[in-house]
Amino acid sequence: MAKGSGGAKGGSAIGVPEAYLPAEDKEGAAGDLARSSETEHGKKRNLHYPPAPEPLPFGVPDNHTHLDFRDGLVNVNVAQALDAANAVGVPGVIQVGCDVESSEFAVRAASEDSRVLAAVAIHPNDAADLGARGELDAAIARIEALAGHERVRAIGETGLDYFRTGPEGRPAQEASFREHIRIARENGKALQIHDRDAHLDVVRVLESEELPEHVVFHCFSGDAALAEICNANGWYLSFSGTVTFKNSLDLREALSVARPELVLVETDAPFLTPHPYRGRPNASYLIPQTVRFMAGHVGVELEEYCRTLADNTRRAYGSF
Repeated sequence: MAKGSGGAKGGSAIGVPEAYLPAEDKEGAAGDLARSSETEHGKKRNLHYPPAPEPLPFGVPDNHTHLDFRDGLVNVNVAQALDAANAVGVPGVIQVGCDVESSEFAVRAASEDSRVLAAVAIHPNDAADLGARGELDAAIARIEALAGHERVRAIGETGLDYFRTGPEGRPAQEASFREHIRIARENGKALQIHDRDAHLDVVRVLESEELPEHVVFHCFSGDAALAEICNANGWYLSFSGTVTFKNSLDLREALSVARPELVLVETDAPFLTPHPYRGRPNASYLIPQTVRFMAGHVGVELEEYCRTLADNTRRAYGSF
């Protein structure tokens, strides 16, 4: 394979897309803020969206984003977000649900715009809260009703999260995870997994269930050992902007050993903005920043790498 181009720098920036410029930059009026202006560690965030990278030579979809989640100083609608992404070689997105409301939004967005496919689920942290209130079964029933829609191509994000949910909520998380696996299998949909600080138990559950054909570790957060488990089972590893972070040695080692045909890329926007814009609002138009880094890291020519990622995405979710 040829050596990669672009490397960690991510290509030349071409300016912030018009839709993402805050109101004061356009009309002198302040925008409204959706997420906190501080990080989890109390540091101030830069709330301006980063400039768009140089376009990719071949289109690569964003296989996990949240177009309904607000951040920064602007309110960008679905069409504006997709137009900005298209301009830099991101032809489509998987819009991902985390609860009933956001899952219904995902189905609507996918029905109204051919550049969107949907994923629907109850997030594991929400599963714990709903379980405590006795409302989990009803929520899962609604997800199952949505799962049959033709534009729904994945059940997710579902899984286990031991970072935000303590031991008291874990039984509900696991029960929900197993139900989502069943829904994905019975409907012939991919399974998008949220795995935070729970690698061993996620693998345990997966190995104990009959799985759908395609399993995706969204925002892969493991190391080379977990990557090898994914390799052995044919599970996809979806890398986000975190792979570009200076302290993400384990993720880069995982990317190095991952089978190329199992690698995907995502933003998880508006979260996890790639280096050098870490902490700022994220959007699907920043996919090229991460793709260039990944291609440079594994030493593959950029267009060839884009084609591989696009093929993998189509194989996992079908065509748009």
